[in-house]
Amino acid sequence: TNPGQGYRTAPFDARFPNTNQNRHCWQNYLDYHRCLKALTAKGEKVTPCEWYYRVYKSMCPISWVTKWDEQREAGTFPGKI
Repeated sequence: TNPGQGYRTAPFDARFPNTNQNRHCWQNYLDYHRCLKALTAKGEKVTPCEWYYRVYKSMCPISWVTKWDEQREAGTFPGKI
């Protein structure tokens, strides 16, 4: 299943009411990777995490995601996952 199917834009999130969605993008990226980490550690399916994936993929510039992915792999990612 392609986790990106079915979403054209991210749904409204009351935590981020402003038009500047940078924080919303960042938070959903973090939430996705935290979700993966938590469910993988428990040996559970990561299907519930797909919602965060779809949201950040629809909101975040590809260049940001690429940079963050590279930083995570290098151990230099500034966020706490």
